Amino acid sequence: MNKIFPLPSTGATVTGGAGGATVDGVSDSDFTSCYRHDDRSAGVICQRCDKPICPDCMSQASVGFHCPECSRSGKQRVISGSLAFDPIVAKVLIGLNLTAFVAAGAWGGRPMDLGPKPVVELALRGDFVDDGEIYRLITSAFLHDGLMHLAFNMWALWVIGPILERVLGRSRFIGLYTVSLLGGSFGALLVEPRAFTVGASGAIFGMFGAMAMAQRASGQSIWAGGIGPILGINLFLTFAIPFISVGGHLGGLVAGALTGAVTIPLIRAKKPDWQILATQALIGAVFLAGAVWAASTWVDPIF
Repeated sequence: MNKIFPLPSTGATVTGGAGGATVDGVSDSDFTSCYRHDDRSAGVICQRCDKPICPDCMSQASVGFHCPECSRSGKQRVISGSLAFDPIVAKVLIGLNLTAFVAAGAWGGRPMDLGPKPVVELALRGDFVDDGEIYRLITSAFLHDGLMHLAFNMWALWVIGPILERVLGRSRFIGLYTVSLLGGSFGALLVEPRAFTVGASGAIFGMFGAMAMAQRASGQSIWAGGIGPILGINLFLTFAIPFISVGGHLGGLVAGALTGAVTIPLIRAKKPDWQILATQALIGAVFLAGAVWAASTWVDPIF
């Protein structure tokens, strides 16, 4: 999990925590009726056979959801052809995080951990952002304090990311991830502005929030669909374990849930893609402005 620890050279601290027309390979035909219930909307497809399924037909799997037949059969098969979907954005994001982890380790002289130099230069902290280093709102989300910190966030990105990437479309998933990242930065600065904050957890929690909104939009309980328990456990750990960025996690969660709640109905209503992306950009601008304001306003943490 994310943590805070003193930096040898500065005495500062590091806080862990802070996706009818065809759009990016996902067409309106992806949003169709359930193959078993014609009167019900299908928000996702079976990860084994690509059949569209409604909430009542969705069975949680290790990656994505399965239809009733595939759940009972327990057989695996390789999906190929036009219906196969490659989660390119999720893979690129994971690759960027891995690259940043290796580069930061080499730069800081600690290959499996985060050294003081990349933290001081790239991590999120209010006084540096207030001095104009706005880039820290983004760069901090690609730094990780140790292999376990990186592994946990990348595992969550690989499990949830491909589902949201297919449901939202690639460009909209990028918008969701960016807004969630900015929301995490805003929350971290609001709660702990004088701590150095690193990690993709804000964006990860944003995906949790968007996934919950997607299931609610499909008429499914988040507790029946699996995301509710996952979110509940992660929220418990957020408050129970020391040195985790509470603000980063909650800020990302709120940003992702808000983006999902606004974006998914627009997609189902078949609104133009530019309108959906503009809406996401507006939400992101609000959290960006909030982060800049928090960096310049809060001298002491709220908590």
